[in-house]
Amino acid sequence: MGSFDPVTEHERTRAALRAAVARLARLLRDIPDPDTPSGLPEWTVGDVAAHLGAVYLAYCSAFTGEFTGWADVLPPDDGPFIERITAVNAEAVRLFDGEERRRLGDFVAERGETFLRVTEGLAPDAPVPAPWYGQRTTLTLATATGLLLSESLLHGLDIARRTRLAWAIDPDEARLVLGQVMPTMMPLALDVSRARDVSLAYDVVIRGGLRLAVVIDSGAATVVRDAPPRAYDCRITAAPVPFLLVAFRRTPVWKPIVRGRMRASGRRPWLAPRLTRLVASP
Repeated sequence: MGSFDPVTEHERTRAALRAAVARLARLLRDIPDPDTPSGLPEWTVGDVAAHLGAVYLAYCSAFTGEFTGWADVLPPDDGPFIERITAVNAEAVRLFDGEERRRLGDFVAERGETFLRVTEGLAPDAPVPAPWYGQRTTLTLATATGLLLSESLLHGLDIARRTRLAWAIDPDEARLVLGQVMPTMMPLALDVSRARDVSLAYDVVIRGGLRLAVVIDSGAATVVRDAPPRAYDCRITAAPVPFLLVAFRRTPVWKPIVRGRMRASGRRPWLAPRLTRLVASP
């Protein structure tokens, strides 16, 4: 596996996001009953759609400044990652109610197009403020674009599963999300209390051309693409879509294992399931 070109991969992620936005807008317009339980704790399908609206509003506002109501949404102080995101999500869902929820398909389509337009030509490492993750948290544009793609694909799947509407995640889309998002978000989402006395190194090999070195040591994590050779405690080899779904708690880890789409090897293969317990997911 050779090193990747960040500019080329960012452009591929933008193209994937453009296609996903169009699909997502159609899905949101076709929801038959927004009061259907979503399968996510305490959220209906309509709540998931409202969450997507808030996500697109947030990332657009990082460039357009159109939303100024952060004081009503964000916790006043930084706290553990999972608690902060859970609180932000609960408040952000309330930004869309009643008639606004009926036009979320149009809203997502408009904001998706706006995001792509205002970020066109910017470097992948251009800074994007992301106060929902922490008051002083800044992402790169590449990560923010990957997160918008991730939110679209995964929450589109959440809606489709409960409404029986058509939805699929392509392996190339999953690889783009994993490559653009995981190096930043896995360290941010590390459960520091569980990882305090941990020293582990994982070699994560995603079939089709992506490799991540995940090193957890003394309550901190680093995730590096195409890292130099080193000794690892555990190697996880997986197909891209199953790994994405396991990482974001959309499927139990045993399913891709029994289907031959994920396996662990190396010196201590039994440590593979521990990785998902060390990295939080709201």
